[in-house]
Amino acid sequence: MIPDILALLASLAAILFACFLFTNAIEWLGNRMKLGNGAVGSVLAAVGTALPETIIPIIAVFFFKGAGAGQIAVGAIAGAPFMLGTLAFFVTGAAVAVYSLYGKRKIKMNASPDVISRDLTFFIIVYSAAVLSTLLKGHGMVKIAAGITLLLSYIIYVKITFSDRGGEALEEPEALYVSRLFRAGNSMPLIIIQLVVSLAILVSGADFFVNNTSKLSLLLGVPPLILSILITPFATELPEKFNSVIWIGRNKDTLALGNITGAMVFQSCFPVVFGIIFTPWDIKGTTLVSAIFALGTALLNLIWIRVTKSVNAWFLMATGAVYFIFIAWIFIK
Repeated sequence: MIPDILALLASLAAILFACFLFTNAIEWLGNRMKLGNGAVGSVLAAVGTALPETIIPIIAVFFFKGAGAGQIAVGAIAGAPFMLGTLAFFVTGAAVAVYSLYGKRKIKMNASPDVISRDLTFFIIVYSAAVLSTLLKGHGMVKIAAGITLLLSYIIYVKITFSDRGGEALEEPEALYVSRLFRAGNSMPLIIIQLVVSLAILVSGADFFVNNTSKLSLLLGVPPLILSILITPFATELPEKFNSVIWIGRNKDTLALGNITGAMVFQSCFPVVFGIIFTPWDIKGTTLVSAIFALGTALLNLIWIRVTKSVNAWFLMATGAVYFIFIAWIFIK
């Protein structure tokens, strides 16, 4: 038990280190591409940090030979948007409160309402369609058509996000960490090198975290579905949470929250398409409840932003607290 816990802490430290490298590199990549904060956070950062949780369902279906492979895949796919739309919102709001408490920033968030509301609108529409596609059981060609439609919707989302340049101009980041090491300039090759290295550490660290978490959960007798909805996404969503906390501390709120909402859009498209085509994609019971909660928190935050024209840290924490309600419901039922 103790070696497994130490391994978890080591992988957690690796993920945190990789997040520092990743946020620095992704800001420089956006700077070189002349993109805004919204485009960098919602697309570049979101897709990069979504790799660990995107890989999990694929590994479960093609490499895991156990009877619960389908359950693990579906649970992991549904668990990612739920974790992002609840716990990640809570952590982001809490980070704002803590930083402001210590005088590191103001409690008022400067995230672009247009960027975040656009992400949430896309997520609600696409993920609702994804959940409803569970009714297509046994309709092979219709399921494939639904999957293609979801993929096309993400392409449209990226096109819109890039075309409006993400709202705010991206400030010039601090010096690239790799360039400090080699005493070189912030060139594109060094940006790519640091980005690739950080992603490699993120993916391997998350995978190591998941494997050790799985061992502990099995020792504790946790069912595969609960493992895939709660424990696995918790580990694989760590990059988004860490990235957002880092950006919140630097007053880059559009990057921080866009990293989460952009990942929600991505997770409602690509992994869902895989689930529709390669798994039974039977959304019901606990999985359905997690999907409803994810959509509910997204809708509440969207309404808040549309009405107040702002993003509020306390409201993020309040809606994110749904995560703890869900945990309590699982253990009580």
